[in-house]
Amino acid sequence: MADDRITDLPKEEALARFKPGFGQRFILTVDTEEEFDWTRPIDRTAHTVHTVPRLAKFQEFCEGQGVVPIYLVDYPIATSPAAADILRTPLAEGKAEIGVQLHPWVSPPHDEQVNEYNSFAGNLPPQLEREKFKRLRDTIEKNFGASPRIYRAGRYGVGPNTAEILSDNGIAIDSSVRSRFDYSAFGGPNFRDFPVVPYWINRSRGLLELPLTTVYWGPLRQLGPWLYPMMWRVPRLRGALARIGLMERIPLTPEGVTSEESLRGIDIALDSGLPVLVFSFHSPSLAPGYTPYVRSEDDLDRLYDWWRTAFAYLRERGATPTCVAEIIDSIALA
Repeated sequence: MADDRITDLPKEEALARFKPGFGQRFILTVDTEEEFDWTRPIDRTAHTVHTVPRLAKFQEFCEGQGVVPIYLVDYPIATSPAAADILRTPLAEGKAEIGVQLHPWVSPPHDEQVNEYNSFAGNLPPQLEREKFKRLRDTIEKNFGASPRIYRAGRYGVGPNTAEILSDNGIAIDSSVRSRFDYSAFGGPNFRDFPVVPYWINRSRGLLELPLTTVYWGPLRQLGPWLYPMMWRVPRLRGALARIGLMERIPLTPEGVTSEESLRGIDIALDSGLPVLVFSFHSPSLAPGYTPYVRSEDDLDRLYDWWRTAFAYLRERGATPTCVAEIIDSIALA
């Protein structure tokens, strides 16, 4: 069993530092995955990849904004010839980057029972988690012509052996920790008390954690880590606190977060000195009808407007886009 666990709270001395001049930056991560019905039980075969062609428009949009998107690819996308055709050139030209996203229920070998507990890859037997990861990474490398250096577990489902698997397979950055969120009720990890700042999982092996950015906003935000979880039985109270402006939890994503909320979240993150802001969303949201967040063409227009607004505000605040390669190069090892 690995000594360094992504599911363990980091010690203060593990917090990472960047070289002088790095400033404050942001990355855009795309959970690039198959479409499936989010309201139904997990199924190994009930999925499609109809939204893959929409990646071309999104890539063009990002290039126009001067942003290098990081596509975290799972097995149905890794084996999609259309996805490889769209992304291979931007990857080769440094206009996009690729990473691994493991949805274990659709990733071979299919040796486990499909259920919610096993949908968190970190719950699988160590050798099965390792083999699923390795086959997926190798497939991405073969079909896209690029070596992944970043990982995100599907459903944020890391486990006690994940860090060792990543280090053994050339991954430099994990971005599975969704700070301020708790998935333990479903069999997943609890990241409620985890920091949003980058930190070392294993400094000697060069494995860095880059948590997804979520902040608390409002006069009561300092009480957020304690107060917000206390209200899980009565989520209406969370909504009430947000509506009256006392406290809200803001993840940096266009999915379920308005532009106005995102700007408040960006302000809190930057004002607190966060060196890297991590944005995320799911690729099926690039077409109407596949996620709860984009049901119409108007919703899709709003998603693109959300990104335009966020990028413009980040520029105004002096935060610049970065990528995996720059982060690896800019981290202070000592």
